Amino acid sequence: MEQLNTLLFYIFLGATIINVAFYLFYSRFAFAKAEKSKHKITPPISVLVCAKNEEGNLKNNIPKVLEQEYPCFEVILINDASTDKTGEVIEDFALSDARVKELQVRYNEKFWGNKKYALTLGIKKATYEHLVFIDADCVPASKNWLALMASQFVPQKEIVLGYGGYSKIKGSGLNKLIRFETVNTAIQYFSWALAGKAYMGVGRNLSYTSGLFYKHNGFSKHMSIRGGDDDLFVSEAATSINVSVQEDPESFTYSFPKESFSDWLIQKRRHISTSSHYKGLHQFFLGIFFLSQLLFICLMIPVITFVEEHYIVLLIILIRYSITWSVTVMAGVKFREKDILIFYPILEIGLVCVQLGIFITNLISKPKRWK
Repeated sequence: MEQLNTLLFYIFLGATIINVAFYLFYSRFAFAKAEKSKHKITPPISVLVCAKNEEGNLKNNIPKVLEQEYPCFEVILINDASTDKTGEVIEDFALSDARVKELQVRYNEKFWGNKKYALTLGIKKATYEHLVFIDADCVPASKNWLALMASQFVPQKEIVLGYGGYSKIKGSGLNKLIRFETVNTAIQYFSWALAGKAYMGVGRNLSYTSGLFYKHNGFSKHMSIRGGDDDLFVSEAATSINVSVQEDPESFTYSFPKESFSDWLIQKRRHISTSSHYKGLHQFFLGIFFLSQLLFICLMIPVITFVEEHYIVLLIILIRYSITWSVTVMAGVKFREKDILIFYPILEIGLVCVQLGIFITNLISKPKRWK
């Protein structure tokens, strides 16, 4: 029994050290002071919005896109074979504003249900080299969203990663968990991007050049995978020098989150399913990070219970939480998510349990539903 307890302690200690090492790496982003772009860069922009059965969201959100204080931009509204009145709403916008171009994507048996096909047609229709992507259910945080995203296209930069947050729902535990997961994901992909190892972005707030898109033959390498129009393309096209991040709060976008746990699980299942197609190095580090979190949480109580040197175990736990919590707090402040930070330990445990459940479920059956 004593040998087993010793083994558990050293596994716990190793997992904690690895987990803390990751958070120290993430601290580079969390504690870094946001730098304003020194360049006044205003290239013409093509904003692409791909919509499938989004008539209500388009009516509410596209006016906010058109209100951007930016000298030259167009908005390409793509109707991805919707069955509601999305197409009619897009036609109305195109008739009322010369900056809006409409694209009606019809049923295509070969590519049916694949957002990448619709986006590819939209990119081909774009007039300008610099492309900015936002989902139909998203709204910019300010009228400076486009200007701030464009400001990151300094020499050598071809991809700009933005933050796509979720609206707050008062009194909702699920909403806090969703926003906590969003912050944690952003901490990771922003940190790796700053280290020259970008592996993903979010289509709710993403920008890259059409030249880069054509250089990599668009989505051709993963067209058969239903997801990943954002993260898989960034993973493929990113280099150590061509990615920039934009963390100014006025550059954020926001969408309304899922209100039922089952709907959120379906959404996360399809998001996580694409991660198996990341580059091997990215999969390795993301897997090790998750495993270190899982082992820390699962072994924390058994080690406290069975290891005699309680004060050593408690000290390890205290050091770990002081580091991970502080990094999460600093990043949460950057992302304007202060209200969830007090619940960090509970939300972390909840999120790890959900992620483990999704991983096991996806091993058994791949997600089939896709909007």
